[in-house]
Amino acid sequence: MDDDREQQLGHRERGLLALERRSFAGPGAKERAIREELGLSPVRYYQLLNALLDDTRALAHDPVTVNRLRRVREARRAER
Repeated sequence: MDDDREQQLGHRERGLLALERRSFAGPGAKERAIREELGLSPVRYYQLLNALLDDTRALAHDPVTVNRLRRVREARRAER
């Protein structure tokens, strides 16, 4: 595998970030999109997303979304 391919995010990882860029109207809309579009349970989605936030490839792919989600995550940790 060449270096460029190793540095690219997979289809699922790109899908996670794309879903996070969107806004959702109404309760349950995001969870429904997670199930229908990604075929994941919301719990698994958030597990994968949390791990993805620490991936430098994700930061390179979508720095605005990743940095926003990192700030949200750190704020939640600080509240605990």
